[in-house]
Amino acid sequence: MVRESAGWGDGLRFGFGTLSVLRVRVERWDRAAGGRAMVAAPVVGVVLGALAAGVGALVAWRAGGLLGAVAAVSVLAALTRGLHLDGLADVADGLGSGKPAEDALRIMKQSDIGPFGVLTLVLVLLAQVAALAGQFAVSPLRGALAVLAAAVAARCALSWGCLRSVPAARPGGLGAMVASTVSPAAAVMSTGGAALLTAAAGLPDGHSALVLPAAVVVGVGAAWLLLRRCVRRFGGITGDVLGAMAETAATGALLLLALAG
Repeated sequence: MVRESAGWGDGLRFGFGTLSVLRVRVERWDRAAGGRAMVAAPVVGVVLGALAAGVGALVAWRAGGLLGAVAAVSVLAALTRGLHLDGLADVADGLGSGKPAEDALRIMKQSDIGPFGVLTLVLVLLAQVAALAGQFAVSPLRGALAVLAAAVAARCALSWGCLRSVPAARPGGLGAMVASTVSPAAAVMSTGGAALLTAAAGLPDGHSALVLPAAVVVGVGAAWLLLRRCVRRFGGITGDVLGAMAETAATGALLLLALAG
C-alpha cells in the first residue's frame, strides 16, 4: 500500500536519483515524493554545483579561465548524464517544427536531434562557457561562485515548472509524475532560500554576494518565459520541458553575471 505523504528524505532521494548520476536508493517513486523532490531540487544543485565549481576553479588556476569554464560545464553535463541538455535540444526541435502539439511532442520523443536542437545546444553551451570564462578570468573564486549560482538557478526552475496550475502535456514519464505537484508558496520559498544561500556563499567575494541572488532570480525568470511558451505550444510540461527550463535558467543566470561585470 502506498503512503499518502512523503517526507523530505524521500524527496531528496527522488531528486538525487532522477536529477544526477549520484547513486542513491530511491525508496518511493510516486507523485508525493516527486513533488518534494522538485521543491528540494536546489539542494541537488548545490551539491552538483559545488563539485563542478571545484573542478573548474582548479583547472582555471592551473590552465586559465577558458579551460576552467569548459571543465565546469562538462562536469555539470556529466553529473546529469546530459539529461537537461537533451531536453533543451528536444524542446528546440519541437518548438521549431511549427507542427501541431501532438506532432511536436512526437518529434521531441524521437531519439535523434534535429537542426533546431543542434543549433540551440551549440549556442547555449557557447554562451555558458563564454560567460564562465569571464568570471574565472577575474578569479577562480568568482568563477566557482558563478558555477554554483547557475547550478542552483537551474534546479530552482524545476519547482516552477511543476506548479499546480501547470498540467502534463502527455501521460507517462517524469513530466507526468511531477506535473502539478508544487504549490506557489513552496516554489517561492525554495527559490528564495536558494537565493539567500548564494548570497551567503558570495560574502567572501563581496561583489558576488549582491549579484548572485539576482542571477538566480533572473535565471528563473528566463525559465518561466520558456515555460509559458511551452504550455501554450504543447499544452503542458514534459520531462524535456523541465530539462530545457533548467538549462535556460542556468544560461540566464550566467548572462546576468557577465553583464554585471
